[in-house]
Amino acid sequence: MDRKVAIIGAGISGLLACKYTLSKGFHPIVFESQSTVGGVWTKTVETTKLQTPKPVYQFSDFPWPESVSEDFPDGQKVFDYVNGYAKHFDLVKHIKFNTKVVGIEFEGPNDEEIQAWSLWGCNGEPFGSKGKWKVVVEDLVTLSTEIYNVDFVIVCVGRFSGLPNIPEFPPKKGPEAFDGKVIHSMEYAAMDHKQAAEFVKGKRVIVVGFQKSALDIAVECSAANGKEDPCTVLYRTAHWNVPDYLPWGFSLAHMYLSRFSELMVHKPGEGLLLSLLATILTPLRYAYSKFVESDIKKKLRLEKHGMVPTHSFLKEISSCLISTVPEKFYDKVENGEIKLKKAPSFSFCNNGVLVEGETSPIEADLVILATGFKGEKKLKHIFMSQTFQDNITGSPDAALPLYRECIQPRIPQLAVIGFSESISNIFTSEMRCRWVAELLDGTFKLPSIKDMEINIKEWDEYLKQYSGGYYRRKCIGALHIWYNDQLCKDMAWKPRRKKGFFAELFEPYGPMDYVSN
Repeated sequence: MDRKVAIIGAGISGLLACKYTLSKGFHPIVFESQSTVGGVWTKTVETTKLQTPKPVYQFSDFPWPESVSEDFPDGQKVFDYVNGYAKHFDLVKHIKFNTKVVGIEFEGPNDEEIQAWSLWGCNGEPFGSKGKWKVVVEDLVTLSTEIYNVDFVIVCVGRFSGLPNIPEFPPKKGPEAFDGKVIHSMEYAAMDHKQAAEFVKGKRVIVVGFQKSALDIAVECSAANGKEDPCTVLYRTAHWNVPDYLPWGFSLAHMYLSRFSELMVHKPGEGLLLSLLATILTPLRYAYSKFVESDIKKKLRLEKHGMVPTHSFLKEISSCLISTVPEKFYDKVENGEIKLKKAPSFSFCNNGVLVEGETSPIEADLVILATGFKGEKKLKHIFMSQTFQDNITGSPDAALPLYRECIQPRIPQLAVIGFSESISNIFTSEMRCRWVAELLDGTFKLPSIKDMEINIKEWDEYLKQYSGGYYRRKCIGALHIWYNDQLCKDMAWKPRRKKGFFAELFEPYGPMDYVSN
């Protein structure tokens, strides 16, 4: 088989896509704009550690080395692990580094014909339309441009890199009004650790955001400056960031990553019995949340700091917003090294930041925006076709329309991996890449475009019910077993992977449950 598959990105999803397309006899070409594999793990803040316990965050056929003993390894060890995977399976030779994909264009049936199809690819086949993709790439070293013609494209660009999300401000109240310096967390992470420490030393720093990058950067600023120049963390919403994965000594995995835990949640496409069970178990679902919340409040002293979130822990885990709090973060808050400031909105002035509703600014020399990335915009602009740009982003009031979180029904011969989140993205990306490889190999066919779009709408309704305003994050965190069951059924694998009734119902599911078919 001489089918060429272009894979955009050599992060975790790109490496997995390369490995599994190779296993089916395809010819993958991986385009990576950086000089190494690893994606978001290529360059991290010094204090960054793995957010998911190591047993859940691993490749099914490449265990962590015994030398890594801790459950939450630091960023360098995670990068070494991912790099080791690429070398172990000899994937590097298929990767073109320092090569940026400028755009992709489908050459074959025109956009109008494609939009009129009732089956994906005209006949439901991954190579059914007899078209090809033109992939335009730029060599970032020589600045030369080259064109590749391929049979299939797998987009693995991720949503947490590349294109920073910069908040919008009223005229003359943005960063241009500030006499100090404003950078995004991406720029901070790109510095080496010594350079980053020197950069913040002696400066009054404001960090905007309250997700993992913001907390890590705030801790590093406090280490550099102490009480003399405390770091201010400007946040809009408090979150249930966890101190550990053992609320009151119980395993969080047993509470939220088992089939029993998923019985409490309404599922896309569920039958009457499952719907009834989820309704009956509503009090237990509420009790689970309150149990975990009480542990977090006690350990982190959230009430003392006015940091108790208004939403439930279930909403947090359903939105994939959970992260571990850096060690002694709230100790630093108590001793004055870090200041927490709630700000529904803010603007810049010449000597700092002005919080909405206040008259006196927070004076600063440096503002670091840990405000995330514009993942959807980055994904959208890979396509040269305006029709495909509209298809991939979908409706403004719906999440990214992907069947099985992989396939846009109206874009042929293309898959997207790693854009939808879970509790363990490495685990979820591997399942998706195996599913796509089986699809390419003809193991199964996709339903009609209409049926896929109905399924997409069902998942969208689930996301809105449990994730609320965060539904566009496309998180399957509270239903990852149910989601994997659908993939397994498509591939004719056994969905139930445990031995015995009680193990199947109450034991957590992880990557090692899916080692074999």
